[in-house]
Amino acid sequence: MSERDSLAETGGAASGDSTAVTELPAEDVLSDELALPEDVGSEIVLYDHPTVAEVLEDVRAYFAAHAEEGVEPPAEEFIVSRFFDFSYLDRYEELEWKWVHKPFAYIAILHDEEENEHRYHVVEPVLDDFERYVRRDLIELLRNNLMYRDFEENDREAAFRREARTLIDEQAATIEPGTIHKLLYYLIRDFIDFGPIDPIMRDDDIEDVSCDGHDIPVFVYHRRYRDLRTNVRLDADRLDAFTFRLAQRAGKQLTISNPLIDATLPNGSRVQLTLGGDVSTRGSNFTIRKFSDIPFTPVELIDWGTFSIQQMAYFWLAIENNKSLIFAGGTGSGKTSSLNAVSFFVPPSSKVVTIEDTREIDLPHENWIQSITRGAVTAEGQGEVTMYQLLQAALRQRPEYLLVGEIRTEERVALTFFQAMSTGHTSYTTLHADSIETVLSRLGNPPLNVPAQMVQELDVVSVQEQTFINNKRVRRTDSVTEILTDPDDPNAVQTREVFRRDPASDTHEMVADSHLLQDIAAHRGWSDRDLTREFDRRQRVLEYLLDNDITGYGPVSSAIRRYSRDPDALLEAIEAGTLDRAALANGAPDPSTIDPSDLGIENLVERL
Repeated sequence: MSERDSLAETGGAASGDSTAVTELPAEDVLSDELALPEDVGSEIVLYDHPTVAEVLEDVRAYFAAHAEEGVEPPAEEFIVSRFFDFSYLDRYEELEWKWVHKPFAYIAILHDEEENEHRYHVVEPVLDDFERYVRRDLIELLRNNLMYRDFEENDREAAFRREARTLIDEQAATIEPGTIHKLLYYLIRDFIDFGPIDPIMRDDDIEDVSCDGHDIPVFVYHRRYRDLRTNVRLDADRLDAFTFRLAQRAGKQLTISNPLIDATLPNGSRVQLTLGGDVSTRGSNFTIRKFSDIPFTPVELIDWGTFSIQQMAYFWLAIENNKSLIFAGGTGSGKTSSLNAVSFFVPPSSKVVTIEDTREIDLPHENWIQSITRGAVTAEGQGEVTMYQLLQAALRQRPEYLLVGEIRTEERVALTFFQAMSTGHTSYTTLHADSIETVLSRLGNPPLNVPAQMVQELDVVSVQEQTFINNKRVRRTDSVTEILTDPDDPNAVQTREVFRRDPASDTHEMVADSHLLQDIAAHRGWSDRDLTREFDRRQRVLEYLLDNDITGYGPVSSAIRRYSRDPDALLEAIEAGTLDRAALANGAPDPSTIDPSDLGIENLVERL
């Protein structure tokens, strides 16, 4: 059985060679991108399968509870026989499935026994020949009607839906309700959302989306199943058109003379675009690194084995007491996720400034300035806002905590970052390096050239790695090392490994006493018994949250806030067993309501 891709992504041909021009008008982009397949049949086989029964019941329930104004729910026969194509169940074993856009799109994780590999399958409503014909006409009419219309950002989808409904009523008044629902889904998906990859972009388990060329399956990186091939693919014309549209949505211009673009999509995801031709022989390609709307919490990273409870309690004490740190590791090792997670331990009222090239950090704080670099806004290169400029501005904003997304190769950024540490700003960042030795080598040598005396201001380096356990890739903390000063040589940097991972048992061990914790105790006036008590109390909180499956953003941030304000009361609730999600939900921050002060945010704003 051949893979039957969902309707808008299997490939219909579009005329013209979009790689032969330097610019593609918006109307041509939309026309090519929404080209419709002609080889998908309209016959849907009925299946006696648990997934089919669950999916169809969910569809019925949805339409019974959510009435579209002026449109009747689809008929029972329509839902059963003309909504989804379940033929993938003939060939593959289904491991799991979930809705990503109920009731119109769901994804399934499949196992291909012949290839002995997992696959990622997108399921969307199937259209018959008549529905494709109507959809093609509606696309043309909507494009003409909306090309020069302006919409308020918060009313874009509602306004588009109203226009689409008006056109359907005028042009296709006799269409049955089920068809209208399917048409509205595809029109909104392609005009407003992410077109053929929209279901993938809605899946919280997907970290990266990669299209390597035309007529090649799109690949995704799944948090649990890792690299997966999907049933989504684009032919050459549609891939060029879709790549142009992604560039336009990111506010960039993709041309023959400028065929490579790094940009940020309106939802904060990072995208790299390449126009097919001389620099990409397999056609245009794109890679999207998704921005997670809800960041990982410290408890989730413990649950997944990235850190131990003891390590996370160590970071809790270190961050509370203004110790600076670097998360190092290779690509995909989880450096930024860890940086974001331990930032939950920043005291609630402390002022935080974050500086990034692409928005990735999301904090449960209101006293937070989020700064993002910006490229030039003119052909002459004017209007660029660099990380160095933002870092200089941040020092004048008097932050207590300074988070820099990543130090790469710019010496001025590295020197200013370490200067911020020297002047009393608690600072965190990430660095590409696979060991403590590599971290120190990169910092001390060209192009960064950070003097040893400045490096001594750093307190902790956590080295992370991506490794394999039972043939599955996982992220682990390889070591946690403290930076010390050599009293005999002020130009030397000493290190002390405090935590080390044992690959055989996949556990993290504390291999040495912590000078950092002793330093905290000395400054706080704690005895050794007091230090042990404070360390154990934080471990107890994290252990309780983990054991009771309290891992989400709101409850975890609420628990940490409550501990910072009244640790005894929180621990009493833990010992009494009365601390649960409901208790923590009261007053927990909602990431969707946090409205940081943005610098250079213009390149994130999308206009229809």
